[in-house]
Amino acid sequence: QVQPIESGGGLVQAGGSLRLSCAASGRTFSRYAMGWFRRALGKEREFVATISVSGGDTIYSDSVKGRFTISRDNAKNTVYLQMNSLKPEDTAVYYCAVGLSWGTESWRYTNWGQGTQVTVSS
Repeated sequence: QVQPIESGGGLVQAGGSLRLSCAASGRTFSRYAMGWFRRALGKEREFVATISVSGGDTIYSDSVKGRFTISRDNAKNTVYLQMNSLKPEDTAVYYCAVGLSWGTESWRYTNWGQGTQVTVSS
């Protein structure tokens, strides 16, 4: 079973950058799609980005497209989310999740991390 653990969150000024990491335990990490979701205070959880098993295919939400980049290193059992040009509306708890299939819908994802807080000040 693959269990993800996020890190890399923090406080950053608008226009700045952060890189989130998600280290996943388990020998079968490379068999799963991986996704990033976020939940802002008082809002529903929303899809951010997902990457296929091979890393060759990615999907982004319209709100982060062109600013965020998802990548993975299967040798290190880690997926990353590089976030550039951050905006105050990006403030949220960011969750990494393991996907049984590749796509944007949360039902595809089984194991979820505890989340890491990202706060963007204006």
